[in-house]
Formats: sequence, C-alpha cells, structure tokens
Amino acid sequence: MSGVGEQGPEAGARRAAGRPEPEPPGVTLSVDVPGLIAQLARSFALLLPVYALGYLGLSFSWVLLALGLLAWCRRSRGLKASRLCRALALLEDEERAVRLGVRACDLPAWVHFPDTERAEWLNKTVKHMWPFICQFIEKLFRETIEPAVRGANTHLSTFSFTKVDMGHQPLRVNGVKVYTENVDKRQIILDLQISFVGNCEIDLEIKRYFCRAGVKSIQIHGTMRVILEPLIGDMPLVGALSIFFLRKPLLEINWTGLTNLLDIPGLNGLSDTIILDIISNYLVLPNRITVPLVSEVQIAQLRFPIPKGVLRIHFIEAQDLQGKDTYLKGLVKGKSDPYGIIRVGNQIFQSKVIKENLSPKWNEVYEALVYEHPGQELEIELFDEDPDKDDFLGSLMIDLIEVEKERLLDEWFTLDEVAKGKLHLKLEWLTLMPDASNLDKVLADIRADKDQANDGLSSALLILYLDSARNLPSGRKMNSNPNPLVQMSVGHKAQESKIRYKTVEPVWEENFTFFIHNPKRQDLEIEVKDEQHQCSLGSLRVPLSQLLTSDDMTINQRFQLSNSGPNSTLKMKIALRLLHLEKQLRPPDYQHSAQVKRPSVSKEGRKIPVKSQVSALPGTGGSSTAPSTPIIGGSDKAATEENAPPAEASPPVHRDLGRSSSSLLASPSHIAAKEPTPSIASDISLPIATQELRQRLRQLENGTTLGQSPLGQIQLTIRHSSQRNKLIVVVHSCRNLIAFSEDGSDPYVRMYLLPDKRRSGRRKTHVSKKTLNPVFDQSFDFSVSLPEVQRRTLDVAVKNSGGFLSKDKGLLGKVLVALASEELSKGWTQWYDLTEDGTRPQMMT
Repeated sequence: MSGVGEQGPEAGARRAAGRPEPEPPGVTLSVDVPGLIAQLARSFALLLPVYALGYLGLSFSWVLLALGLLAWCRRSRGLKASRLCRALALLEDEERAVRLGVRACDLPAWVHFPDTERAEWLNKTVKHMWPFICQFIEKLFRETIEPAVRGANTHLSTFSFTKVDMGHQPLRVNGVKVYTENVDKRQIILDLQISFVGNCEIDLEIKRYFCRAGVKSIQIHGTMRVILEPLIGDMPLVGALSIFFLRKPLLEINWTGLTNLLDIPGLNGLSDTIILDIISNYLVLPNRITVPLVSEVQIAQLRFPIPKGVLRIHFIEAQDLQGKDTYLKGLVKGKSDPYGIIRVGNQIFQSKVIKENLSPKWNEVYEALVYEHPGQELEIELFDEDPDKDDFLGSLMIDLIEVEKERLLDEWFTLDEVAKGKLHLKLEWLTLMPDASNLDKVLADIRADKDQANDGLSSALLILYLDSARNLPSGRKMNSNPNPLVQMSVGHKAQESKIRYKTVEPVWEENFTFFIHNPKRQDLEIEVKDEQHQCSLGSLRVPLSQLLTSDDMTINQRFQLSNSGPNSTLKMKIALRLLHLEKQLRPPDYQHSAQVKRPSVSKEGRKIPVKSQVSALPGTGGSSTAPSTPIIGGSDKAATEENAPPAEASPPVHRDLGRSSSSLLASPSHIAAKEPTPSIASDISLPIATQELRQRLRQLENGTTLGQSPLGQIQLTIRHSSQRNKLIVVVHSCRNLIAFSEDGSDPYVRMYLLPDKRRSGRRKTHVSKKTLNPVFDQSFDFSVSLPEVQRRTLDVAVKNSGGFLSKDKGLLGKVLVALASEELSKGWTQWYDLTEDGTRPQMMT
C-alpha cells in the first residue's frame, strides 16, 4: 500500500513537468493486429476504386453511380425489413395493429368479405402444433430435398442443409370461405386466406466449393383452396383431400450469405419469380397435391382432373378511353397506346398494342381453361404502353358462374376505377362433350372443315395424364442411368414434363392439356429424351382420330415406344373432349347484363363504391356485331361495329367483392413481358404484323394485279449434317420485298424451328439498311437429330427493323418450310415465295 502511495506524487510531478512516464518493467504494449489490418483493408478497398478511376482516366460519374447503387440496395433492404416488421406486428396483436391505424389494404380478408369467416380456433390449433410441423418440415428438407439436390448434379454432391429453423411465428389463416352454392353435393370446397411471415433461418452449404448461403425470412400470402371429395358413406367420410393455390401467391424472401446478392434491386424480383414458378409447377391450379384417404381406385379421377369448361374470350374493342400521353410537360394532352391484360386463374394473356387510339379495335380471340369456377373470375386490365411505366386505363372482373349460366354474352362493359371507358367483349362458355357426334358441326362453325391449317379456334380439348415409363434404355453411356423427360407436341404447340433423375423407370404423374383445331388430321407426337446427354430414348405418335372411335373418347394403356428398347413402354391416359357451345333459347325481348365484381379497394388503397354498370349492345342478341370467327384486316362487319354506338348504361348492379383487397395478396398491375400473347385467330407467331401486312398489301394493289410473289422471295439453303447432328440453314438473300416506308425497308430474317419458340431457339441475321433486295449470306444451325427434324417445321420471317423507338417495325413476309423430306441429308437451295402468314407450308421442288 505504501508503494502505491509513494508512486502517485512522483507520477504527478512527472506529468506536471511534461516528462514522459517510464514504463514499468515487464509490461508490453498490446496492439489489436487483426483489427488494424481489417481497418487498413477497408480503407484500401474504399480508396482503390478512386485511384483506379484516376489511373485509367475514367469519369468521376462512375463513383457517383456506385454510391447511388449502394444507396438503392440499402433502401430496398430497409423497405423489405419494414414490411416484415409491419406484418409481424399484425400477426402478434391484430386488434392493437388495427387500432393504431393499419391501412385498409393490410386488413385481413374477413374485414372486407361478408361470406368470409374468421378461424381463430384453427389458428390456435396450428400454433399449438407448430413445433411438430417444424419438425416435419426439417425432416422433409433433410431426407427428401437434400438427396434430390445432391443427385441432380455431380457438382452438388456435397450439398447439405446446416440449419433448418422455421421460426416461432406459425402459419396464419386470415379467413375461411365455404362454398355452398353451385358446387357438387359430393364435395366440400373451402378457400383459406393464408399468411406466413416467418423469421426463419434456413442455411445451406456446398463444402466442395466453400459456398454458404441461406434465407433469414420468408413472407408468403395467397388463397389456398382445399377440396374434400368424394364424400362417402363410410369412414373416414372423405375419399381424398386436394390442395392448391387458385393463383400464384405473393412471395418475398430475404437472403443471406452468397445469395444476399439476390437482394440487389432487379435480381430480387427475378429470384422470387423463379421460386414462384417452381411453386406453380406443384401447387398452383391446375397443379394440385392430392392426399388419398381411401383406396387408389376411388380417387383415380382426382389425379386426372377434367376442366369444368373452356372460356372463349373475344377481345373486340374499347371506346372512350382516357388519354394518358402528354407533351410539353403535361401542357398538351395526347392519346393512349392501349393494350389489355386478361387473366383467368393462373392463365395470363396480353393483347397487341394499338398506337395512339382512344377507341381501339383488337378483334383477338383467346381460349382459357376453367377448372374451378366458384372462386375463379375473368379479370381484365387495360394499360397505356409507355417507355417507362405503363398507365392504368381501367379494369373489369366478371363472375364466371354468370357466363356459364348464359353460355353466350356479347356486351359492352363499363370499366372500373377510371372516370370513363367501355370495353366490348364476347364470351362463350364451351362445354366438354365425350361424344364425337357433333364434331362436323363444330368444325363447320369454326371453319376448320375446309382449311388445312393446324392453328385457329379449337374444336376439341386433349387431356393427357402422363403416368410413368418402364425399361427405358440407358442412353449414350451403357452403365449410367438417364435423366428422362417427355416432350409432347400437337401441331405447333409443345409441352415438356419434369425431369426425373438417374432412373430407367421414371414416375411423373403430371397432367397436360392441348387445344385441338381439327382432331381428324392432327397427331399427338411424344418423345422421351435424356436431359443429361440430349439424346432420344424413344418416340411415339398417336393419331387423334383414334380417340374419336374409342370408348368415351379415352385411351388408358401402356404404349410401346419406337426407336427404343424392346420392352420400353410409356403409360398414359389420353382423353379427347369436344368443345360444344350450347345455345339457349331466349325470347326476342330478352336482355341480360352479366354480374361484374368490383374491387372495393383500388390499387392505391383508396375506397370506391362497390357497383357495376353494364350496358348491352343494341339489337337482339348482338350476334351481328361480333363474328364467331376472327376479324382479320377489316370487313363489312367491322365497319358496322365502328358505326354502332354503345347503348346507355343500365342501372348499377351491386355485388360483393370477389378478390382480396390486401396489397400483399394483389397481383402485379401488369405482367413484365411486353410481348403480346398470340391470338389463336391470327398468325401463329405475330398476329399484329400479319393483319397490318395484309392491309399494306391491299394498299399496294390499288386496283392492279400483283405478280405471283407480291411480297417477294427469299433464297435458303437447307440441309442436315449427320456428323454434326445439326440442321444447317443458310440465308442467302431476298428479292422484290415491299417498301415499308418512303426510304424503302430495313429487312432482317428471323427463324424458329417449330414448335420451339423460346428466345434461345431464335436465329436472326444482321439488318440491311434501305434496300428491297438484301444480301445476307449468313449460316445458322439448330442442334437436332434427323428423325426429330423431319417432324418439325422451319418458321422463317422477313421483318423490317426500323430505328430505336421507331414505329416503322413490322412483318414483310413469312414462309413455313416443312422438313419432312428424304432429301434433307443432301440439302437443297431454293427460292421461296413470302406470304402474309406463312400458313401454306412449302416443300422442296
């Protein structure tokens, strides 16, 4: 103690004199070397980009751009975190959150819908069961998903889940709706408004590449349908349980580890969309999970669902739309470039864009499957196309139960959520008939009995249940199991099954549907392929005319595969159903207005009256204003439509809200892709361009007779190389093309090998400027075997490029080249006549 007391005054004297205090013997300075190195590394990382910009002589704008991107990323993550906190607060104390002023768009479904009930007893049950549900989910991840990922690729052989924690917040049911009307007496249908806001932790790693990633929170909101059917007189009273989403749920994920890069704006939406597509393949209508509660025989029909009907939508025209385009900073009002988004369940169609027109005429036809019409509606939204964000022009929602009752509706509908605007639709409810007695009449109604095309309005629906395969060959390597998938096509329409890994006896259990134009002359073509080695494991061709003479127009058997093993078979169930429009007898003075559902909360969350205003077309029946076959290029009927004004609106019809008003449950205002959905009544690849080209051709004719090739010709060399296993197409030149503008045309050639119309399968030449006789001399190839290419068609289109944001873009001519020729291995060079739609396949002469 005395030593300490003596040291104190001496140390004070030294400090007062300004002399440094000597260090005690045996005491060393402690330096945080790792922290110092980390600080130096951070400083170096911050200064290196600035030094590199100066060293390379680049603009300082790059620094500002990087800072802006960093701020954008942090803001995006902050918004996502705030939405998560708000949703968690709503789940923890719903009443308190409502009292604090939660927006109307965040309220649960039972607040808005009088026929939706609260299910607190169910939420309490789920909360009590949640720890055991989490155990089941962890077991599912480790015992099912982890082995499947490891077997998918050799690079993922060390893949594993290091942590699976679903959090303490259970799944919540915000509302339950039970359907009691317009349903089968042997089934119970429930709609559950579900929300899961989980502070979960799912971590994974690939030890081989020292890669770690994971998820730290998930939000999922949607309407899940539960169907209990069939009801039986024995225990357990219910034959099976079917679960699916009526439409894609809303999904939001916060990533960690390397996947944190997916939170970058632009990538976060893409990653969530990919995961939603995976969910859709299993859980979104028409896909479903069926849990049998009795023997397999009693639920066989549930695994082979037949649609309730087909809705044919004639998207005809609109009138008195709002002008959204402005000039001179809003001082001058312009017109709009309207297009429509049409939704039926999970099926989405987009119309063409009509430039600068407030009364556009689309005259397009779409066909949609309806599996569950209680709860499914026809939703239509109109937008004005803009370079940045498209403006909203109005919406419409029609109850499909009313369409089924009326069978045929041809009316003008007043658009909702806007001050003005009307939409003219013709809706046909087509019943599925297992009888071919009326086939000739149906073919005559859609004019499929005379033309030779395989595209247009449908006369039948092909439903295919792909079950399994047996004894498939091993593929290229003798001792390795293939990764089989099945490709199916009817005409130009193709679909593909999921991949089953490392097996010669795959089980798919998947459903597929095809719209059939004329079953008398169309075939179902099937090929089993090895995804790993891109080789064929067998093929099959089934003429659809065979189904016309089968019992109940259904075939359920194992099919022997050709070009495969001696005992290779494919088990399928195929059914053909005729699309029949039942015309009901109506009195001459009968008028009907379809009940239109209106959202009580608009896209911005503001409340509007729940009402509808529907006006019928003048005349009795209205059949003269909208032909059953598509309008192409304009006609006398089209002129009649243009001069016929819409009638006055009928009194408003009050309806309950048919969809959730929650902003978390609302679907996007418009789909991301700007490319229109091809109308089944137009050209197979570009319906807009075909109609415009026919109009231009009539203008060029101008009373004179054009030559045999009014649109010009294209010279192609086509051959198949067996050594390279590729189809080689050489585009030489074009001659006598039509002039797209006063300066001529800027032509280029686009090719597809049908039925593949993916972006990766497209081939394009360079653009030749201001010429009607371009020379390309470019070679392209498609990786395809000779037996397969002889079943396909080469789609060649000559188009006008135009400039950036130019309106002078369009089709100059098309040709479809059928490749079913024995001379394909030798090849040929030929001039082909260009036509408006290319529907006349041309063979080698």
